[in-house]
Amino acid sequence: MDIVLVDTSVWVNFFKGNPTSASLHLKEILSNTLIATCPTIVQEVLQGIKHDKDFAKTINLFDEMLQLKEDQYQLSIDAARIYRQLRNKGITIRKPNDCLIAAYAIKNKVALLHDDRDFDFIASKTSLEVVRF
Repeated sequence: MDIVLVDTSVWVNFFKGNPTSASLHLKEILSNTLIATCPTIVQEVLQGIKHDKDFAKTINLFDEMLQLKEDQYQLSIDAARIYRQLRNKGITIRKPNDCLIAAYAIKNKVALLHDDRDFDFIASKTSLEVVRF
């Protein structure tokens, strides 16, 4: 079974019913793909939820996923390396958390499903694998 790390950008569109290519792809693969998450994505998604009922429901959803857990300190160093590597090549990643999410995907050798062009920049200069459809 394939494992896919789903970025915050996809979850936001999925929950809002915004039919982007990535959110529609997520809907298609939910039944036959192991969906992974990481602490950064969980925090980003949860902090945007307005209602307590939806907050609790979303926590339950994330509890059912494969949770990528790595040494936070080392992953922060890896993320900084990604950011610096791209910056040295003239590419500035708008949200440093994207480098942290990419570091989780790279470390765990899982593909990343996203709706954020910064991940395409990261993938073009690192070993990050992004889902193509």
